[in-house]
Amino acid sequence: MKLSILDQVVISRGRSAKDAIEETKQLAIFADEWGFTRYWIAEHHDLPGLACPAPEVLLGIIGAFTRQIRIGAGAVLLPNYQPYRVAETYNVLATMYPDRVDIGVGRSPGGSAEASQALTPNMLQAIYDMPKKVEELLHFIQNDFPEGHSYHSLKAAPVPIKPPVPWILGTSIKSAKLAASHGLPYAVGHFMNKESSQKAAKAYKEHFQPTKQNQEPRLMLAVSIVCAESNQKAKEIARSGYIWSIERAKGEGLDGLPSKDHAKSYPLTTDEEDKMRELEQKQLIGTPDEVKQDLFKLATEYDTDECMLLTNVHSFEDRKESFRLLGKEMLS
Repeated sequence: MKLSILDQVVISRGRSAKDAIEETKQLAIFADEWGFTRYWIAEHHDLPGLACPAPEVLLGIIGAFTRQIRIGAGAVLLPNYQPYRVAETYNVLATMYPDRVDIGVGRSPGGSAEASQALTPNMLQAIYDMPKKVEELLHFIQNDFPEGHSYHSLKAAPVPIKPPVPWILGTSIKSAKLAASHGLPYAVGHFMNKESSQKAAKAYKEHFQPTKQNQEPRLMLAVSIVCAESNQKAKEIARSGYIWSIERAKGEGLDGLPSKDHAKSYPLTTDEEDKMRELEQKQLIGTPDEVKQDLFKLATEYDTDECMLLTNVHSFEDRKESFRLLGKEMLS
């Protein structure tokens, strides 16, 4: 099985955005050395504790410090932008890092209503226009607008020898059908919604239309994991993320992901304890062998040979060790 990494550039409590960006660079270097397939960076706007509003900037940095791992956005939130600008940006990256660039595309606004308004004046219309935006983006990437089209002679320069590889990201049947109709690879977010992601994966396979670039459907599963030497340690490390989710739901936790000690001592109501259990069910937690078995089970269920892993914990060393242990178990 191929393993990849999704990075939300989380700021740990007591550290800075600059620290989080440096950790992203270091983790990408580590992933490249250990044989992970892709390193994707998410896009979020004005969300406290996340430092990833411009994944393309960070990709330019980590591309320079890595040799073979594929780099990409997970995802470019296309309603926020004009397709031509997105194609130009990722063509620059693909020119700099040949045959290494992916361009994941999603429809989420990625932030508050105010952020959406600041990015695009009519977000609802932009989301409605998503299929048209995707089609236009693909024409710019493939440099194949038909004759007679107003953009036929327009290029998203520089045009790389190998264009960036487009993906659609999502958890809905709508996003699955969009990917399938264009014959694109599809990344489905199990960590976001297990039930809807199962339906989306099924719809994608059923509606896939082969293209010159992709003769067969290509599905990648995005999964949240925490791996440690013992199951107990993995649970202790993972608790920080659950507490942070509970804090943010109450308007707290604006200073980033809390430490293990804070998470351990945080008082929970009965409802919050129920929420904790719900959050635990969305994540694979345990020893390398336990997480490996769970991943293979999911891969069989979704009929995929690649999982993209998200691990948000307070300590960068714990985070890197989680990937190292699983990489040793599955990639060595």
